[in-house]
Amino acid sequence: MKNTIKVDSSWTLFLDRDGVINQKLEGDYVKRLSEFQFIPGALESIAQFNKIFQRILVVTNQQGIGKGLMSHEDLSNVHDYMFSKINASGGRIDKVYYCPELQQNNSNCRKPNTGMPKEAQLDFPEIDFAKCIMVGDSHSDIEMGKRLKMTTVFLSEHGRQSDPKSDFVFSSLEEFKKSLVA
Repeated sequence: MKNTIKVDSSWTLFLDRDGVINQKLEGDYVKRLSEFQFIPGALESIAQFNKIFQRILVVTNQQGIGKGLMSHEDLSNVHDYMFSKINASGGRIDKVYYCPELQQNNSNCRKPNTGMPKEAQLDFPEIDFAKCIMVGDSHSDIEMGKRLKMTTVFLSEHGRQSDPKSDFVFSSLEEFKKSLVA
């Protein structure tokens, strides 16, 4: 695998949320602000991505809503907080797409299905999936990206896990950021 990714300002960056931007709660869901903790370096990395990518979008499965553990309003509060901190750090997220459906429902919006990026393409018609990068920490993130022919990046904290289908593997958004050549 090469360690550099050549992009230009026409590219779109798709990010998973839990385990990429914020700490993942293993076996649980981020349901309220007190549970949302940015991964070190994520804010600075997103600010740098704004200088490179035309669009930065978040695609996140949120079945905690489908399980009744949290509401759409709870999720909106978490995302408002996330946006405020990213904006205060000089970054931006153009939009968040989330799927509240349960895994067993196999909803088109739920990763690895492609509903969220296709919705993003309707909102932002300039998106060309061949000029997109999907960054995630789960096999469903990588599979979704592959189904749309995106470049895929698997984040593996301390190299504990990998995805053989991903194009690249990095330990964090900071490490991924260093690989970009604009």
